[in-house]
Amino acid sequence: MYLTKETKAEIFKKYGGSETNTGSTEGQIALFTHRINHLTKHLRENHKDFNTERSLVKLVGKRRSLLDYLKKKDIAKYRTLIKELGIRK
Repeated sequence: MYLTKETKAEIFKKYGGSETNTGSTEGQIALFTHRINHLTKHLRENHKDFNTERSLVKLVGKRRSLLDYLKKKDIAKYRTLIKELGIRK
């Protein structure tokens, strides 16, 4: 399994402040980015997997809306998160 409890806790600890702060915008964006990277790698090998492709598009949309929310609330956090995660824009 690509996403273990430890990996998820580490992501939220690094970006969300603590392991239990799973509702933070930064933590959710980081988790979505991790999942998007995994699905992208999967689709490179299995290019006819349309269900995964659809879920990837939905996940990118969710991350985009969270990024827009963070951009409205705190532009400095938005810029640092974009730089740390390597998201272009």
